[in-house]
Amino acid sequence: MPSSRDRQRRLARAKLDRQMARRAATLRQRRRLQAGIGVVVALLLVGAGTAWALGAFDHKPKATAEDVCTWTPVDTGTNPNAKDVGQPPTTGLPTSGTRPMTITTNQGGPITVQLDLAAAPCAGASFDHLAGKKFFDNTKCHEITAEGAVRCGDPSGTGQGGPTYSFYNENVPQAPAASPSASPAAKQPPAYPAGTVALTGTPPGTNGSQFLIFFKDFSPSSPAYSVVGKVTAGLDVVQKIGALPTVDNGSGAKVKPKNDVVVQSLTVGPPETAASASDQPTAPAPGTPTGVPSGSPAASASTRS
Repeated sequence: MPSSRDRQRRLARAKLDRQMARRAATLRQRRRLQAGIGVVVALLLVGAGTAWALGAFDHKPKATAEDVCTWTPVDTGTNPNAKDVGQPPTTGLPTSGTRPMTITTNQGGPITVQLDLAAAPCAGASFDHLAGKKFFDNTKCHEITAEGAVRCGDPSGTGQGGPTYSFYNENVPQAPAASPSASPAAKQPPAYPAGTVALTGTPPGTNGSQFLIFFKDFSPSSPAYSVVGKVTAGLDVVQKIGALPTVDNGSGAKVKPKNDVVVQSLTVGPPETAASASDQPTAPAPGTPTGVPSGSPAASASTRS
């Protein structure tokens, strides 16, 4: 008959076996759980990799148009000469190429201008907006300046008028560099050659609708006007206006044309690229017979003669 000590040993052994069995079962369960988690993680990684390859994680920010121009409001209470015709858009404005502008006056014409959209995009946008509102139609060029320019674009004719917005300078020429040793032959070109179209504001830098068309060269020591374009045809009309006699404009300055110079209409055409401009027919060289291409032998012979 087994002793009490042997029975205790058997019970302890059985208890230990049960504990080991439970531990083994727990370990097997843990391994199965870990294996399952591993499979899930692997599947998730494969799915994520596929989604990444297909561009699911390419977060492209939504494109937003940036402002090209900023228009500063002008209060009609502060300036009663301002005329409200709204403001041009600030985005989606052309910033390259040119734009044709045509000015018809009671002094002849028309005067055609090429607006430079690359150098002065806001001026181009403003002219286009105002012309579309017939802002300039039947207005007077109220001044012939001592600088050699005809000043137009103010419906009030006071020199203080314009739209209910202004904008900053864009294309002001640099001041001429001082060069004491420079010879007369090395004279610098004028900042505002005849035919230049520039904006002028009061005070300077607050541009609106008033513009200058220079009928002679002007070279100030400190240029202040934004160059916005150039006359391509009709400069003789501008020079004719510039030669008109002037009278007192009411402030003691004899700058007002004695005979009214009226802008009957001002229109602005669609933007043009360099390619479209090159498609236009060019004028024949002086002395070239009509119908003879400028590069032909006949044209060369005509030029030499």
